[in-house]
Amino acid sequence: MQACRSSSIVGFAALLAVVTGGQAFAQDAATVRTAERIRDGALTDNRALEFVTELTTRFGPRPAGSPSERSAAEWSAQWMRDNGFRNVRIEAFPLIGWERGTDSGAIVGRFAQPLAVAALGHSPATPEGGLEAEVVRFTSLEALQAASESAVRGRIAFIDLGQMQPMQDGSGYGPQTRVRGLGPAAAMAKGAVAYVMRSVGSDYDRLPHTGTTRYVNGEPTIPSFALAAADADQLSRLVAMDDGPIRLHLRSTARTYETTSQNVIGDIVGDERPDEIVVLGSHLDSWDQGTGAIDDAVGGAITLATALELVEGGRRPARTVRVILYGSEEVAQPTPETGNGGAVYVREIGEAGVAQHIIAGESDFGADRVYALRLPPGMQGSAFQTAAAQVLYPIGVLAASAPETSGGVDIGPLAEAGVPVFRLAQDGTRYFDLHHTANDTLDKIDPEQLSQNVAAWSGLIWLIADSDVTFRQSVTE
Repeated sequence: MQACRSSSIVGFAALLAVVTGGQAFAQDAATVRTAERIRDGALTDNRALEFVTELTTRFGPRPAGSPSERSAAEWSAQWMRDNGFRNVRIEAFPLIGWERGTDSGAIVGRFAQPLAVAALGHSPATPEGGLEAEVVRFTSLEALQAASESAVRGRIAFIDLGQMQPMQDGSGYGPQTRVRGLGPAAAMAKGAVAYVMRSVGSDYDRLPHTGTTRYVNGEPTIPSFALAAADADQLSRLVAMDDGPIRLHLRSTARTYETTSQNVIGDIVGDERPDEIVVLGSHLDSWDQGTGAIDDAVGGAITLATALELVEGGRRPARTVRVILYGSEEVAQPTPETGNGGAVYVREIGEAGVAQHIIAGESDFGADRVYALRLPPGMQGSAFQTAAAQVLYPIGVLAASAPETSGGVDIGPLAEAGVPVFRLAQDGTRYFDLHHTANDTLDKIDPEQLSQNVAAWSGLIWLIADSDVTFRQSVTE
């Protein structure tokens, strides 16, 4: 913190100063008071809602590498310039794009009926006209991996892990998305001609959730599809009836193509230590079925509005606040040389650039309210956490005892490079009802909860950016 800011706050600073592992973590009272004012002002600011409204209306879905993602990036960069961001740039990188085309599925034979399906990202097309085969059902990825090749070869492998349960922290997602990422490769290894799974979602809308599959040795796997929850139940019941083989007809015209994606970067330059960088991240790309409002146009809206809140009335924090709208978060790639944007950013700045980064945070979990703050290891019980709790508690955000170490997909590469990360944890109870579906549209955003997000981010980031608090653990800790 700056001496001019600390001279009048001896009592409060003494209360908050804590020494941990040889490093002094302190937060001055003037900075805390300013953070509280910024927090309160953000509660009535509509810039986040205006940005997400314009972005999703102008460009709709923004698949990675698509013309709409590129146009959205150019528009967002100009929006940054028009609103006073400096050093605004678009950094392009190579990408293998994926285009859905058309997809369909049906049960054929004596139980004939249509199925609500969505091809999974970066899975290949079926033969022209589709494919037809018998279904073999499994209740876990491990069961498929343990199955004999003779039980799977020439069939359509179907994994029904059961319905994902809605949870505030979204912890039900990990086990389910693992089945989406690894299932196609496991099915291919056993000789399956296609792969089907229950959608990774917590809803019962008849809208299947898409999402990416993974490449194997740089090559795509087999045609792969997600079933809407009700259709997965229907198929599982038919298989359980054991009244003869169940056959499916699946069709996809998906294709991949060489293209580019890009990161959009803009700075609120610090007035005292501009080389110290605080990163606020989100991603600009989305899936193709909705308009990518909650995943993740609103994350960009939150972080952009936060950065602008810091400079209201002519003030400017000591450190630089960098907003990054990352490209290509949603899709897997065949080689490390293509996307995602988070890894590209770290490669571009190099080791010297990484060392300038103080901390990073990511907004990529919709727009519902923030309920907890998780700080990097070593900050639990610190003076900074005490100050942050003072600023955030009035809007319903509690300081968590557990540290944050991963950050999220986009800032994960920064974390792996040694940059501390924080998380403002949001209520994800309904997030996976909408995630990766046609229901991910602007009307699902609650403006009041969106404003609470901006208020939480703004108050916290001022505390970080207008102080000399360090978040890296010392070697003695």
